[in-house]
Amino acid sequence: MNRDEMLKRIRRQDREWDLIVVGGGATGLGTAIDGASRGYQVLLVEQSDFAKGTSSRSTKLVHGGVRYLQQGNVSLVLEALKERGLMRRNAPHLVHNLPFVVPNYDWWEGPFYGIGLKVYDMLAGRHGFGHSKGLSKEKTLAFIPTLEPRGLRGGVIYYDGQFDDARLAVNMAQTAVEQGGTVVNYMRVESLVKSGGMVRGVNVRDMETGEAYALTAKVVINATGVFSDAVRRMDDPEAPGIITPSQGVHIVLDKSFMPGDTAIMVPHTDDGRVLFAIPWKNRVVVGTTDTEMADAPLDPCPLPEEIDFLLSHAARYLTKDPTREDILSAFAGLRPLVSLGGYENTAAISRDHTLNISRSGLLTITGGKWTTYRKMAEDTVDQAALLAQLQERPSVTKELNIHGFHQNAGQFGHLAVYGSDAVSVQALLGEDPRFACPLHPAHPYLAGEVVWAVRREMARTVEDFLSRRRRVLILDARASMEMAPVVARLMALELGRDGRWESDQTRAFEALARGYLGDGVCPA
Repeated sequence: MNRDEMLKRIRRQDREWDLIVVGGGATGLGTAIDGASRGYQVLLVEQSDFAKGTSSRSTKLVHGGVRYLQQGNVSLVLEALKERGLMRRNAPHLVHNLPFVVPNYDWWEGPFYGIGLKVYDMLAGRHGFGHSKGLSKEKTLAFIPTLEPRGLRGGVIYYDGQFDDARLAVNMAQTAVEQGGTVVNYMRVESLVKSGGMVRGVNVRDMETGEAYALTAKVVINATGVFSDAVRRMDDPEAPGIITPSQGVHIVLDKSFMPGDTAIMVPHTDDGRVLFAIPWKNRVVVGTTDTEMADAPLDPCPLPEEIDFLLSHAARYLTKDPTREDILSAFAGLRPLVSLGGYENTAAISRDHTLNISRSGLLTITGGKWTTYRKMAEDTVDQAALLAQLQERPSVTKELNIHGFHQNAGQFGHLAVYGSDAVSVQALLGEDPRFACPLHPAHPYLAGEVVWAVRREMARTVEDFLSRRRRVLILDARASMEMAPVVARLMALELGRDGRWESDQTRAFEALARGYLGDGVCPA
């Protein structure tokens, strides 16, 4: 997957595209895969990097949604549980089972949550990841030794899925290209092309070169998440807003706070949300919050009160109380919740996806969650094909392996996230002794991985590599800042950039990373 090759495809295209997808997050990439695998001519454009926004800032769970079951949204849970199984089957190098323990401190919690999770198991059916069961106090502490023992009565264990969200997004972009699609990052939509009052394409600008393109399509699909209303208002300046951005914050702690491979799920926090403490990449991720936001910045920042909330709740359930000084990284993401009015808070707004077609034919897909991206994409392409009067072709993505598919990727050690590409990455590392040099003494990442990311994964900036090709920024913000100059130097050599680009990239990344330190101070 090479950006220069993608640009050549755009310049060579001598007829209109069948579908132009705006937005390179989970939904947009899924839509590009679905459309391209049906044989349609698909172009995806993303203003920044793939999964730059919400799609790289999730809780890293592939789940049916125990909370949605509590709310009585059985149809959403059923769909999500089925899709969870398909994700694990189609991308086993990135999606795997994870056991969760619900600790019980009140007499009623064991039977109450035990019955609820049995229903969860039943709904999963053949797509289940494991059977839930009640645990004694002793067995609960055996699974999570650092769980607060005072008042503990026992627990319930159940099973869900975990994944690497940004890595899956990169592999999805590669999958779309393999299916014949064209995907380009750092290509911003500046306006819509209209003819006869109908949307017929997009005017875009290459954010690297400044070059502008007018691109036409039978259908334009708006899959920009929290930015959906901005694109809808390019079509109709008077379009009413349908998105309520909700900020979810996570903090990342050292593994010593929760050794082992079992997660904690607290079904009801002070604000009515579910709280998770999850082992992930030899760290512990604690989240999340639900804060309604007035606007949607590209780089949201954790608020001090959100960090305090997570620290105080983590302290209730862990024997070792975390402080701000223990935070390795803190990251914020914005959920694109669909609101049609009548809700008092964002925790109550629907996570279901919504398709909207404007009078001029702009198709907007929004809402939903990572786990259901494939079904959202299928529904979107079905509707787009109908709208554009394209030849009807069924979706094939239920059985389509994602790029990197490998059933035993764990054998590749820290290169496991590359799946089937790990062998090629290993070969690259052997081409030059410098490629095998570590980027940081405390982390396993190697110089050659930067080269691979540029050559094969369309990484264009230091942030692309340290935040999304490798997850250093959200695992250890300080270490990522220390790596930045070396990564900038390697990328400059690969991309043919000069010393000024290198220093600009380093400064820009360090400024961004300061917002991840967990001190509640956001960059200006």
